Amino acid sequence: MNTAATRSTRRRAAVAVFAVVAVVAVFVVRLVTIQIVQADTLNAESFDKLSASTSTYGLRGDITDNDGTVLATTVLRYDITASPKSVTDFDRTDAAGTTSTVTPTQAAAEIAAITGQTSDEVYGILTADPSSNFTYLVKNVDVDVFRAVRDLEIPWIYYESNPVRTYPNGAVAGNLIGFLSDGTTGTAGVEQIDNECLTGTDGLETYERGADGVAIPGSTVTQTEAKNGGTAVLTIDSDLQWFSQQTLAARIQETGAAWGTVVVTEVKTGKLLAVADYPSVDPNNIDATPADQRGSIAFQAPFEPGSTFKALTAASVLDAGLANVGTQVEAPYVYTDPNGASTRDSEFHVDPLRLTFAGVIQESSNTGTAMLGELLTPQQRFDYMTKFHVTSPSEVGFPAESGGILAPWDAWDDQTNLTTTFGQGISTTAVQIASVYQALGNGGVRLPVQLVEGCKQADGTVTQVPDTTGSQVVSPQAATDTINMLETVATGGYASADLQIPGYRVAAKTGTAQMSDGNGAYGDSYITSLAGLAPADDPQYVVSVTIAKPVTIENGLAAAPVFQKIMSQVLKEHRVLPSTEPAPDLPTTY
Repeated sequence: MNTAATRSTRRRAAVAVFAVVAVVAVFVVRLVTIQIVQADTLNAESFDKLSASTSTYGLRGDITDNDGTVLATTVLRYDITASPKSVTDFDRTDAAGTTSTVTPTQAAAEIAAITGQTSDEVYGILTADPSSNFTYLVKNVDVDVFRAVRDLEIPWIYYESNPVRTYPNGAVAGNLIGFLSDGTTGTAGVEQIDNECLTGTDGLETYERGADGVAIPGSTVTQTEAKNGGTAVLTIDSDLQWFSQQTLAARIQETGAAWGTVVVTEVKTGKLLAVADYPSVDPNNIDATPADQRGSIAFQAPFEPGSTFKALTAASVLDAGLANVGTQVEAPYVYTDPNGASTRDSEFHVDPLRLTFAGVIQESSNTGTAMLGELLTPQQRFDYMTKFHVTSPSEVGFPAESGGILAPWDAWDDQTNLTTTFGQGISTTAVQIASVYQALGNGGVRLPVQLVEGCKQADGTVTQVPDTTGSQVVSPQAATDTINMLETVATGGYASADLQIPGYRVAAKTGTAQMSDGNGAYGDSYITSLAGLAPADDPQYVVSVTIAKPVTIENGLAAAPVFQKIMSQVLKEHRVLPSTEPAPDLPTTY
């Protein structure tokens, strides 16, 4: 080979080597760019294309009664979904190690046998749009159905979980528990009061998918942990709540009444053990109850309390030192005060009744109560009402709770000044009346009304504990004297036969008041009530009963049997010791 040819060969080799080096350099630079310079960006883009995310639910917390019985809880329901474009035959290996091929038609039949659908229905859903990556096969199935379908191990079947609120005891305490508006937010009752406590925090998980859209096993990563809500612990005794609702409902139907309430309060704590309303809502099916009956009448509907309010007037007069249990009054059938305002007793009598203060309470004399009540100035009586909390909502903060209706004392006319002494011209709620009697039974110390004991967290700590600081509204002596006078109602009043509880002393007061006709005047309907305590010698519980618009009985006898049955149940359930001392023998006449 000559020299020229050799040089030419070398040049071509050099060019080739250079070209190879150049190409390699380009690849190296590109590789560095991809693996180092753009690695994060490209990885993120790849992950976005191949990954998917799903929410994990922080479940709404439970609502329980005072011993842990669940009144409201959240359960998971499941939506079963599929990827139609991925639907194809797949292999399944059984426990014996035998592998078989399952066709979409066979899979559809297996799914249908579990969900209650037909094979054709399931197969039709799977093949309706073969280009789709998502379709629902069935929604809101329970955990047993979910597990059975999952165990079929069909690779193109997926699942979504949905939290569903449920109320195991139905209408028991339904008026108190409330319900949710959109499945997540409380809009009535305790569901609304304790929404912050109950609400969980959702988490987030991501997973990678293959080219067929199927999740890659083991690729799930928890980005944010879900946190369940706390437990709202009520003061309510669910067994007593049920008993109260049943007893009230039976009496409402017996008397042909429109509605009613029962409130049971623990004297030494202010805790509500039962708040029964009739009618009551089942939170599982709120549409079955008219919208205006889904709340709690006991908290939300003020009414004229009538004679049950006389206990407050009596305690106020006694506390002010203006009378005692033996103070004598000649109570006429019609009483007209110096300002010209007048009232009358419910039962006609020609001669004035010669009554002691205790006798005024036993006979439920309006005129006698007015005469004694007017020993206090309007401002003094208003101040006592305020201390007893009858002019403002309770501490529970129940949604749409009423604080009652009472004009300021300096806006009273002469007739209002007179009638408010015996529970007319003022409106209170059933919960407020029960609170008045709680204070009288607790030595004159009113305690905050409690419905929720607190929010119990997963670690056992309890937050949002209510304030239990009480206030002395009347002296211990005034409270005791008032209870002793109320005891004469149970021993000698017109409803005494329906108030007796063997072995226990009872202090109570009946009440009857005309109801408004809706146009600013009194109508033909009455609201009857009874509030009382037992044992009278050491009060432990208050039971307050209200029955509106009874047809067959229009006085306190409508409510008395409900009081007697429920108070008897409370005393028995809590094993309260019987009374050991006889009732004081207070003169009622002179």
